[in-house]
Amino acid sequence: MPTQAPPEGVPSTDAFGAWLKDGPASVRERGRAWRPSIGGLRFAFYGRISTEGYQDPVSSRAWQLEAANRVIAGRGQIVAEFFDTGTSRSLPWRKRPQAAALLEAAAGPDREFDAVVVGEFERAFAGGTARAVIETLQSCGVQMWLPEAEGPVDLTEPDHRALLLMLGHQSEREVLRNRSRTSAAMAAQVREQGRNLGGRPPYGYQLVDAGPHPNKVHASWGRRRHRLDVDPVTAPHVRWIFARRLDGWSTAAIARALNERRVPSPGVYDQKRNPHRRHAVWTLRTVAAILANPRYTGRQVWNRQFTDHREAVPGDKRSSLGPVRVWNQRAAWVVSAERTHPALVSDEDFAVVQQVTAVGVPDDGVARRYALTGLLICGVCGRRLGAHWTHGKPGYRCRHGHTSAQPVEGEAPRWVYWPQAMLAGRLLAVDDRLAGLRDTEELASFLKSRDLVIVCGPRTLRIEAAAVEPVANTEPEPPAAPVAVTSATEKPEAVQLALPFAAGGRRRGRWLLSRKGRPVRRNGNTKNPTRSHVKRE
Repeated sequence: MPTQAPPEGVPSTDAFGAWLKDGPASVRERGRAWRPSIGGLRFAFYGRISTEGYQDPVSSRAWQLEAANRVIAGRGQIVAEFFDTGTSRSLPWRKRPQAAALLEAAAGPDREFDAVVVGEFERAFAGGTARAVIETLQSCGVQMWLPEAEGPVDLTEPDHRALLLMLGHQSEREVLRNRSRTSAAMAAQVREQGRNLGGRPPYGYQLVDAGPHPNKVHASWGRRRHRLDVDPVTAPHVRWIFARRLDGWSTAAIARALNERRVPSPGVYDQKRNPHRRHAVWTLRTVAAILANPRYTGRQVWNRQFTDHREAVPGDKRSSLGPVRVWNQRAAWVVSAERTHPALVSDEDFAVVQQVTAVGVPDDGVARRYALTGLLICGVCGRRLGAHWTHGKPGYRCRHGHTSAQPVEGEAPRWVYWPQAMLAGRLLAVDDRLAGLRDTEELASFLKSRDLVIVCGPRTLRIEAAAVEPVANTEPEPPAAPVAVTSATEKPEAVQLALPFAAGGRRRGRWLLSRKGRPVRRNGNTKNPTRSHVKRE
């Protein structure tokens, strides 16, 4: 059959495109067919994708947009698009960049659309947030169209309200089910297979290739498994840390020795994952974390911590006070049955290291007890005083954030120190509320039962109410002069310490008084910050 030439005026390369556009000469239609109307409603399309790294924003936007077009077919056209990338559906619309822009545009006097359409309910809403968003849009004169409703949502209709409740519960059920299945699968992979579930390797190890991915489909995509292996550069330092701890060294002495030897800290050694810690040094917390990590015995350990969102209303992330990492009970940890990587410390040595606790028992066998632990607040910086044994007796001191792991930098305020006997004796002799108390143990019980603390300066003492959560974030009020508690023969210092604590609020701000008397505001972030706020087991 001879080849037909393309129509006149159409290049040969566009022949296929012209054929697609022309279509057949006649179309047989069965039933009633719709045709795009001219004019109609103006729609704004909203879509969302959770993660950009594991999902394709282009394809996800395409299928959501196609689903939205099917809903409004013949009744209008989309004139504006709002698509959030990398945002969780648990976030309210006001905290999503594109959703917030949509709400702002809807409230504007010159908006370009009459209604909003989404491609899928779960992509736009979570739980019971849909009704609040729809009410906000309706107050601006904007409709919400859903595929599940096959058109606009009318909150005056009982069926539509019931539909929103069902869809909200269904989305929550999907989240809980996926979370439960994922957690159970990860626990089984660690316990039964010893799988490495990702994350940065512990200091002393490095990730190496462990063969193709166990899932055949993933393996066909080129994905590989990884396991932990000894890092020849940092592993000797980990062994040295455990050896010194077994010799009786304190964590401060170990950290100080590492800093003096200029051993790169974990943050400095792994610059790719720690670009914000270029000047980090070894700290007590870093050494303690290494000594407490059971992965150095050669086993995989998972679920040591979880993220607490501190929700005022459980399940409602809009009421969150901010996430913190919290330690799980040891019984909840998932540990592999077999060793999966080379051990840097034996099981016996690791167990011995864990027995070194904060309860000091000296050579004479007498345990050191501190009755006022946690009840003393520093009047200079707002920290709690730490227990300190000196001259055979208990005492308390505050070094304003300084540790023996590193030297004092620049001009520093004077440390606050109080022997326990002197502190209790002065308070019992002066404060009428403490009349009848005989010793430090009874003083501690009195303070705890009434939720009181003692604010301590170098020569000043004051009993105040314990800290509470603030009702608003406000700057602390100017410091007020404390009442000096001194003996009759002792002359108090001319410059007294200030207490810059706002009434009724937690003592968050730290004001340091230098030796020259100049108040200097400190936010707690020194050259070597420890930004991980965790609650240990």
